[in-house]
Amino acid sequence: MEYDIEYLPKAQVEYLEAYLWYEEQLAGLGSRFETAVERKLNRISKYPLLYPNKNKNLREATIDNFPFLIIYKVYPQNNVIFIYAIFHTSRRPGKKYGA
Repeated sequence: MEYDIEYLPKAQVEYLEAYLWYEEQLAGLGSRFETAVERKLNRISKYPLLYPNKNKNLREATIDNFPFLIIYKVYPQNNVIFIYAIFHTSRRPGKKYGA
């Protein structure tokens, strides 16, 4: 059973900003980033418990070929996964959980 994916507003902004930054660096790189994120989200949707539980039931999945993590929480009773952050790994680690 696949879970529905929903983004918190902060995560939507982070995703868009990263996409735009990559696209500014090289035409098509933003699209490659988007493809990598969507591929990982599809895997999370199918296997939400595959990635480690790190903090307060928030899980982390690395995005292939890009220095980003997807921070998410699974709500099995509602069959939904909330994306809390699309987090660049060079940022201060405490910020990935909203600190």
